[in-house]
Amino acid sequence: MYSKELLKGTLQTIVLKLLAENGRMYGYEITQKVKEQTEGKIQLTEGALYPSLHKLEAEGLLVTETVNIGKRIRKYYSLTPKGNIQTASKLEEFASFISTMQFLLNPKTS
Repeated sequence: MYSKELLKGTLQTIVLKLLAENGRMYGYEITQKVKEQTEGKIQLTEGALYPSLHKLEAEGLLVTETVNIGKRIRKYYSLTPKGNIQTASKLEEFASFISTMQFLLNPKTS
């Protein structure tokens, strides 16, 4: 598993990317998808995920839909048009960051 510090800086990007790929998702589904796709290397906790989802919603990047499933209520999250734009921007920014970090950690010798 990776440190909380690394995860904290990438959580919003992870969530936005997953929602862009999958449409609407609920919180537990997001945690399981991340765990599955990373083979357990990234395990999101509710304490980290839900504040991030609420912040993205407050910023107008996500909308929620509440669905009754039997006796349970499930809250689905999906991207707004603004969220789609922000996702593309965050992914570009993160790819550039990774490239910069690779250069710093493995500078090419002349």
